[in-house]
Amino acid sequence: MADHSHSRLACFEQWGGNRKTEIPVELPGLMGWIYSVPLEPDAGGGDVHYLSVCSHGMVSRIALADVSGHGPSASAVAEKLRGLLRAHTDNWDQSVLMRELSDAFHEGQVRGQFATATVLGFYVETSELLFTNAGHPPALWYRAKEKTWDLLQESTRFAQTVENLPLGVIAGTNYSQTAVRLGPNDLLVLYTDGITETLNDAGQQLEVDGLLDLARRINVEEPVGFGKALLAGVQTYRGAARRRDDETVVVLQRQAS
Repeated sequence: MADHSHSRLACFEQWGGNRKTEIPVELPGLMGWIYSVPLEPDAGGGDVHYLSVCSHGMVSRIALADVSGHGPSASAVAEKLRGLLRAHTDNWDQSVLMRELSDAFHEGQVRGQFATATVLGFYVETSELLFTNAGHPPALWYRAKEKTWDLLQESTRFAQTVENLPLGVIAGTNYSQTAVRLGPNDLLVLYTDGITETLNDAGQQLEVDGLLDLARRINVEEPVGFGKALLAGVQTYRGAARRRDDETVVVLQRQAS
């Protein structure tokens, strides 16, 4: 693999936004499903999903961000964030992408808000997945061969060494990128904290462990069915309690060769 540490990718947005969405998606080597519902649907929300295909279909980039708050003010910031993702997503180094987004916030392009974000880069030829996280809840990772669930986080024991990719912390930032290899039919679940902060009738939060427990109860076959079953589990947990935040779930599955 060539050294791309200072290069740019040619990327084209496939799906993106912060409005009510429920659609199946397809990227090179990946099938998926996006579900997003703002707390105030007419105003849009603070959850931003962004999917692009880069480098002649060899690389897919997936980003999910959560702007603080909800309603019109969060929606306006989310729309600006989507524009920043579109402008910067062609950077090969995802940790630099995160720094560019952070700099844009601090330099006043986006004022008065903060956001968490997770960015994935999937390389279809090798099935390698690079992920970078900035304060966002960890993705759930179903490893189909072992039929086990894990959290996709920097401390994962499944981290891979990827030749000639600029892994590690970028000087002056807290952002790093970690590599794993997806197996055939592996499943990833990205989500915003509107899901894990769901309250039940007793006022208890679902939290990440609760979401992981719900995922383990579902038969993993394909993204749409799995995603709908997971959301049904979240709704059952919520019971009669009201929804309190924007909610987004992105399910991605590595296609078998």
